[in-house]
Amino acid sequence: IRMVSEGADLLDIGGESTRPGSDPVSLEEEERRVLPVIRGLTGKVNVPISIDTMKGGVARKALREGAEIVNDVSALSSDKEMAGVIAGAGAALILMHMRGTPKVMQTGDLAYRSLCGEIISYLGGKIQKAERAGIAPEQMMIDPGLGFGKTVTDNLRLIKYLKEFKILGRPILLGASRKSFIGAITGEGPQQREEGTAAAVTAGIMNGCHVIRVHNVAMMKKVAAMADALKTA
Repeated sequence: IRMVSEGADLLDIGGESTRPGSDPVSLEEEERRVLPVIRGLTGKVNVPISIDTMKGGVARKALREGAEIVNDVSALSSDKEMAGVIAGAGAALILMHMRGTPKVMQTGDLAYRSLCGEIISYLGGKIQKAERAGIAPEQMMIDPGLGFGKTVTDNLRLIKYLKEFKILGRPILLGASRKSFIGAITGEGPQQREEGTAAAVTAGIMNGCHVIRVHNVAMMKKVAAMADALKTA
């Protein structure tokens, strides 16, 4: 509710950490964490609610409780039921790029032959999969997945060359807020990365992103307003 009062245009609610090295939680535990929150917010906020989950069962119940968007960081890869759940509910979908699972995505060989090319190809395939399931293109958004199976340099390059993702014809979401690639440059912990986040958000907007996923709404709303003004000047 505070985030909405500070200018949030939508709320993204998740009950399972997807930070590097994190372990999955059970369906029942994830439902226990998120459903009461969605239920409590429905009718109290005037912005869409997004459920951040890879589980079709969680998405189904969250949509019944009032969520309107499914943010699936696995891009329909983790649960074969997910696409049907979203299509059946007429919900919107955020498709994100990730290699592997959160537990192992930052281990092993992180090299890409063509960073943007491979991610664009992956997301393009997921858009087609969603369309085949009955999800309309105008209900989809894409996320290049900063920090999900990428090096520090990869994350910086994705922001710098974000315009390349316009070829997919879908709005672009960017989740840079407080991530470790910012800390690698500024040398600061998560709570001290607001200035670095502001720089990443500004660059992302200048380079074509449409939605920013952030922690500090009040601050980043102003940053986004300034970046929008600079972009459209």
